[in-house]
Amino acid sequence: MIIERIFISPAPGAAQLERERITVHDGMGIVGDRNHGLNAHPGQNLTLVEAEEIERFCAEQAREPELSLTRRNLVTRGVRLNDLVGVEFSIGSVRLRGVELCEPCVVLGGLLASETLAPAAVIKRWLGRGGLRADVLNGGDIERGARVSR
Repeated sequence: MIIERIFISPAPGAAQLERERITVHDGMGIVGDRNHGLNAHPGQNLTLVEAEEIERFCAEQAREPELSLTRRNLVTRGVRLNDLVGVEFSIGSVRLRGVELCEPCVVLGGLLASETLAPAAVIKRWLGRGGLRADVLNGGDIERGARVSR
C-alpha cells in the first residue's frame, strides 16, 4: 500500500508534472498545485487514484499505460481507495481524511475519449473507480514510495 507516482498541475489545464516529493499544508493542499489554498468544497486539497484502475482501463482500450492520464495528484498501488471515504488515514507522517469519491467529469471524459469510446462512455466506465478526494489534516511531505495506512 504505497504512493507509486505523484503529479501536480500548476494551473487549470496545464500539463501534469511528476514529482518525487511534495509538501502539503493543513487544509490547503499541495504547494505548487492549481488547487492549493482553494476551499470551495471539502476534498479539494488533493486527489488519489489507484494505479490498478488506470492500468485496467489502458489494457481495455489497448493504450500504453500512463499513470498521469486521470490528472489525479497521487497514484496508489495496493490501496482500495473507495474504502477510505469518511476515514482518516496517513501517507507517511501526513494525516488525511477521505471526503468523497473523485467521480469522473466531462473534462476526464473528453481527455480519455477515443474513436471507439465516447466521452459519456468514459465517464460511465470510471464511475466508482475515479479515485478519492481528501483533505489534509496535518501537513508535511509526501514522497514517492510512502506507505498508505489507516
